Amino acid sequence: MITDARVFQAGFVPGDVKHRPAEVSHLSDTLRPITTGDRPDPAFLYGPSGAGKTCIARHTIERLRETVVSLDHQYINCWEDRTRFKLLYRLLEGIDQAFDIHRQSTPKDQMLERLKRHDEQYVVILDEVDQLSEKDLLYDLYQMSNLTMVLIANREEDVFGTLDQRLNSRLQHCVRIRFDQYGLSELVTILEDRVRWGLEPDAIGTNQLHLIADAAAGDARVAIATLRTAASIARQSGATRITESVVERAVPEAQSEVRQKTADKLTEHQQILHNLITEAGDIAPGTLYEQYCEAVDDPKTRRTMRNHLAKLEQYNLIFATGNTKARSYQPRS
Repeated sequence: MITDARVFQAGFVPGDVKHRPAEVSHLSDTLRPITTGDRPDPAFLYGPSGAGKTCIARHTIERLRETVVSLDHQYINCWEDRTRFKLLYRLLEGIDQAFDIHRQSTPKDQMLERLKRHDEQYVVILDEVDQLSEKDLLYDLYQMSNLTMVLIANREEDVFGTLDQRLNSRLQHCVRIRFDQYGLSELVTILEDRVRWGLEPDAIGTNQLHLIADAAAGDARVAIATLRTAASIARQSGATRITESVVERAVPEAQSEVRQKTADKLTEHQQILHNLITEAGDIAPGTLYEQYCEAVDDPKTRRTMRNHLAKLEQYNLIFATGNTKARSYQPRS
């Protein structure tokens, strides 16, 4: 049933993207100075999970590389490479300059100097940039005349609300591009493309695609994961079509899979908060902070905890009920 599994993978970048013409145009215009040898302003893409931010960033840069031959680029997920050393290593790896760097003891200034010596234009996508453990590194990268940053996060305040004044003043002219959730019909169109590229003809009908899109609630990642799961269930059962009953089985499996993949990326403190909420089932912020402080050796501030909780909410790992005074947190089942 599945003819090309690549189109269902998280890193797949389609040659033709749907329903984001304004965002593609805005980002393309922002990066256009590269074509004349100039350095663009940094770009900041923000919006809910599964709204196409990463896909559009990678797609736009792929199109840009068709025009600028000597353009290097690198995609980095800062949730996975969140320390200064790991980020610099991945940046150097993107230009084949990390071959002799093997230890975290390598001086960071030496790594930065090697980046500065790179004589080609370098566009870097920093996804989940709010997860960087040392955001002052953004200042060092901003200072490099050969490097252009495309920053991605869910919310503006998660990035700019935590920067020091020096860095905020540098990034205040960052071009901001907002992404809204996909609508139901938009998700169906996206799924139709994946069906055409990756499944046998007539493997699934329009009604089933609407069911998948409706269950995904605007999140393209969840929609595509559900379609992939449904195709796998149908194939394993020997069916030639994806029926409504198969979709009903696939929805909770795919949602659980997406949540688990997200949970696997959590930092130590985020994971502890998630575990505490899961164990409690329902817990107030004050009690949660007390238990969190007991569970870690170096507890962060209440504000940092709130930022962590917001991240867990954005990725549907937990949800909050009640107003500020009567708020409580519960795990997603």
